[in-house]
Amino acid sequence: MTGNALIPSTGISADVMRAKQSLGIIGNAPGLIEAISRAIRVAPIDLSVLVTGESGTGKEFFPQIIHRFSARKHSKFIAVNCGAIPEGTIDSELFGHEKGAFTGAIASRKGYFEEADGGTVFLDEVAELPLTTQARLLRVLESGEFIRVGSSEVHRTNIRIVAATNVDMAKAVAAGRFREDLYYRLSTVQIEIPPLRRRGSDIVLLARKFASDFASRYRTPVVEFDATARLALEHFLWPGNVRQLKNVVDQIALFEAGNEVDRDTVASYLPEVSSALAPVKGYEASDAYSREREMLFNMIFRMQQEIDRLKAAVDESRGAASVREHDAFIVDEPAEESSDISRALMRISKPNPNIIIEASGSTHDMRTLEDTEKETIRMALRRNGGRRKATAQELNISERTLYRKIKEYGLE
Repeated sequence: MTGNALIPSTGISADVMRAKQSLGIIGNAPGLIEAISRAIRVAPIDLSVLVTGESGTGKEFFPQIIHRFSARKHSKFIAVNCGAIPEGTIDSELFGHEKGAFTGAIASRKGYFEEADGGTVFLDEVAELPLTTQARLLRVLESGEFIRVGSSEVHRTNIRIVAATNVDMAKAVAAGRFREDLYYRLSTVQIEIPPLRRRGSDIVLLARKFASDFASRYRTPVVEFDATARLALEHFLWPGNVRQLKNVVDQIALFEAGNEVDRDTVASYLPEVSSALAPVKGYEASDAYSREREMLFNMIFRMQQEIDRLKAAVDESRGAASVREHDAFIVDEPAEESSDISRALMRISKPNPNIIIEASGSTHDMRTLEDTEKETIRMALRRNGGRRKATAQELNISERTLYRKIKEYGLE
């Protein structure tokens, strides 16, 4: 199988699967797969790459992918956190120094650029570099030349630089904090890592992985997430991204070991929120998709809860014997306090005015969020004769979001 061949069961290329497995990357969100594919595509071509994305999204994996799929894979890979090195020593760390160049320089020392000759240097938090260091770095990118601190001798190195930042570089350039010429040199190719809130069901996959890892590491019973807990995890906006999710799941795995947790339990571990379905205080979705998703998920979740409540009430009033005689029953008029939920449901899907609940004995299976959303979109498309613009208007979402959902659920 060639590296570009698709694995039928996943629709993902063999190279992408290999990169995910070798680095332990979890998730199949389109934005994540696109970023990995882009890193693999640029790896054999010796261009500078700038990896961008919010803090905690996993930007550090992508320079490793680029290095492993490049001709430099047998040479050194050195990662440097530019924000963690004091301004007074950053030049010495990157370019090296001569004996006596400054107090404490008791011997000559090679810098990272010299040590990694023939390999790859990853500059994390590159926007934190001082302007003087930026000028030196620009020379390395343009000619491969550098001068050690305290020396006048020119040295050469053959390295590939991959940089990463969570800063808006265009704003940093406009504010005079970052050199414009260096920005263009570093960003020959850009790879954007999607935030966790845009990765959909990947959130639950990651949560399960973190919970399993915690249980294995500390030999505790594995925690389980019920349907409401999974919905709460997917709906939370995660401003701290994967790093924050791991922190929350580790706490849940410790204090709820062996339990099946629900929505309310998850909510109790989320910071500064009154509900797992509410955004972090002071934090708002950065795009229309997040807002549409929040509204739709909230309506569907409340609808599912209301159906459960209505079914329980009817079961209690009619008795188990009456329920067993029928495969389904119809509730013609929901309770008064649920009318707002019914109206919300009517707005997003305009179903039959009667709510039909399938019964089997005393319990029923709650449909997953994905199934409910898929069915809602499918019915709306049918009512509108497949016209996407009319369907998007009916569902109160953008055509772009509808198009993405159609592709995601195979409704084309």
